[in-house]
Formats: sequence, C-alpha cells, structure tokens
Amino acid sequence: MKRLEALALTAAAATGVQVGAAMVATRLVVHEIGPASLAFLRYAIAVLCLVPPVFMSARVRFAARDLLVVMVLGIVQFGVLIALLNLGLQFISSTRAALLFATFPMMTMIIAASLGRELLTRTKAAGVVLTIVGVGVALGERLITRNADGEWLGALLVLAAALCGAVCSVLYRPYLSRYPTLPIGAWAMLASVLFLGAPAGAEGLFTGGLHLDTAGWLAVLFIGLSSGIGYVLWLWALKHASPTKVTVFLSLSPITAALLGVWIFREPFTSGVLLGLVGVVAGLWLVTRTTPALE
Repeated sequence: MKRLEALALTAAAATGVQVGAAMVATRLVVHEIGPASLAFLRYAIAVLCLVPPVFMSARVRFAARDLLVVMVLGIVQFGVLIALLNLGLQFISSTRAALLFATFPMMTMIIAASLGRELLTRTKAAGVVLTIVGVGVALGERLITRNADGEWLGALLVLAAALCGAVCSVLYRPYLSRYPTLPIGAWAMLASVLFLGAPAGAEGLFTGGLHLDTAGWLAVLFIGLSSGIGYVLWLWALKHASPTKVTVFLSLSPITAALLGVWIFREPFTSGVLLGLVGVVAGLWLVTRTTPALE
C-alpha cells in the first residue's frame, strides 16, 4: 500500500510539473485566441489521446447516475475551471495566477475535512501553508509588479478556478473507487468538450478560424497533449492517495513556471527561487507524512 501511494504521489508530482508548463504555454497564446476556444482545443486534443479508453468504456457498466455525476465533474473541472483560469490570465500575469492557484490544496484540505473525507491536522495544515509561502518566495518581486485594470477581477477568476478544482478533487474519490481510471477520464473530458463547444463557437472558433503562427499551434498542441496525459495521472493519483496529498503537488506548477522562465526566457535565477523551492519541498514532506485520509 505504501508503495502504491508513493507511485500515486509521483504521478501527482508529474501532473504539478505539467500544469506549470501548460500555464506558461497558455500565457503565450491566450491573447491570440479566446479563453473558451483555447479550453475547447485543449481538451478536444486531450480526448483524442484518450480515444482507446473511450471505446473501452463501453465495456464498463456505469450506473446512469454515476456517469452523470462524472460528466458534470468533468464539465466543472475542465470546462468551467479552465475557462475561468484562461479568462483570469487576460487580466493578471501568469506569475500571480500561479500563486493564487497554489491555494488549490488549502481549499481541498478544508473541503475534504468538512465532508469527513480527511483528518485535518496541524502538521498537514502547516505543510500546505508552507508550500504556498514557498511559491510566494519563489515568485518574489514579480508579484508586486503593477498590472493593467481588471487586476482584482483576474484574481477572483483564478481563485474561482482553484475552488472548482478543489471541489472536484474531493468529489471524484468515490467514483474512482468504483470504476477504472481511464474511462472516467475519457467521459469527463468528453463532457467538457461538448460543454465548451457553445462558448467557443460564440467566440468565432468555428466560423472565423484561428490565426496562429507555428509557435502558437505548437503551444496549443503541447497544452492539449500534456493535459490528456496529465489528467489520467491525476485521476490515478486521486484513486490511490488522499485529495490533499495529491493536490498539494500543484505547488510544483509555479516553481516549474519560474524555472522555465529562467531556461526559455533567460529570466534571472534568484535566491528567492531557490528558497521557494526549498519551502515547497519542505511543505510537501510535511503533508505526505501525515495520517491517511478517512475512507
């Protein structure tokens, strides 16, 4: 069991890195394409990665009510969450968005404890807070740079996106214990693509076309392909570890974004990034050594 949980936390860590990389790529194209259109393309590409599981899901007998809940969770996590996040990135920098989105684990911990799904301990809470502080230290002075009008609106949109993800992370667990991971992921993503079709169409995706250069298309393809793989890993991690332990690894996403900034954009590697990384790692250690979730 400990080995299985360790593998689950490794999958969660991989997802945290993927989210950070996708956030950087999103920032590159979000002003060239509408937020709903980008979300639609993101998960349409991801669904194509999961075509075999979609066909395999025909062999899995979902209770009608369970399938409906899974699809609603998919719409919230992939449709509503990503649309809110992409819209928020139009008003605030990816750096600030990453820090705000890092509150995801804290929201998850509070919701899971409120529903009796996990034990809320001081050590776990301290670990979650330490990861958020680590993220803040890593992002450093970029957080105090002034942005354009709509800054508060952008912050609220990103926080709302984090709340959507936290709720879904807790509510997925019962269904992951009943059904295989891949069919759940395929149905959830498919539901989100169908949901996002309407707002994407309203933005002119299907009539006006896209005017992206090669780099833009590569960014979109990367976001979609990595999201498909990342979500399967995410669900598998939630199946075998508590929601807080899994979601706390999202603190790796802004660290990843910062390190990618150093590598790709030649941004300075400051002592704050190093100290922030140490803080995040320490926080992860505290959270993952705590009492398992209630079953």
